[in-house]
Amino acid sequence: MARGTADGRTELDRKGGPGHTVLLALLAAVPLVKIAWTVGGGSHTREVVTTMGVPNLGEVLVGMVTTRPLLGSLVAVVTSRVVFALFAARGAVPSGRSAGAAARTVALTLVNPLAMGVLCWVFYGPWWGLAVALASLLLRQGLVQEYRAGRRPRPPGHPHDDAPAGRPAAAAPAPWRLRLVAAEQWAALLLTVLVLPVTAFAAALDGLDWDTVLRCEVAVGTRSEPSRLIELHREGNGVVGWDLHAQEVVNGLGCVKEESLRVRPAWWNS
Repeated sequence: MARGTADGRTELDRKGGPGHTVLLALLAAVPLVKIAWTVGGGSHTREVVTTMGVPNLGEVLVGMVTTRPLLGSLVAVVTSRVVFALFAARGAVPSGRSAGAAARTVALTLVNPLAMGVLCWVFYGPWWGLAVALASLLLRQGLVQEYRAGRRPRPPGHPHDDAPAGRPAAAAPAPWRLRLVAAEQWAALLLTVLVLPVTAFAAALDGLDWDTVLRCEVAVGTRSEPSRLIELHREGNGVVGWDLHAQEVVNGLGCVKEESLRVRPAWWNS
């Protein structure tokens, strides 16, 4: 690998890699797209965002991630790789061959995938948790091997290299290992820049509410009638929500949660 290419890859890792950019873009765009499609766009979107408050837009993304296993699992895997790339570029992967260096490498490699797996286990079930842990673990092996072999330069004097200063350069890795690393990197790139964005925008346009649909009593003139609301926030003993029938923000009382999140057809069925 050319020195300039290796330096460029390390610098990209130090910024979180492409996953960092993709996650930030999705964080900004997906909640607004979700609200716009769900409530009908235009002035309706402005009314909902104004009622929720811009700082609370993250609740839309949290609701989507926690109710859609595929989207949540992809976010977990990409986030795990971004975090690992950040730490690896700052010298967190030991390059020595001692027992201590091997133990630190194993710990660094396992902790975050296991944490992401447990989170997905809690929200989606054991099979999703296991799949996320394994995918997160596999999609960092290329980085581990390249940093341990010195094929990506480290920060000068980083504290986790316990190899002797005069140690000879490591032998060139076997061709099959290089192919494995390349395949892992391409898989991670494809997952990050294609699969995750497509899944996120599909979830934004699926016609399901991002969190909770309620059936509440809503005042209409001097009387009240039941209506389906998208909950925006709680207020006293009632809720402020988007009335799916009247298409306006209303106050609801005596609310009961509905099981179905369906509020309109998906974009591809409309």
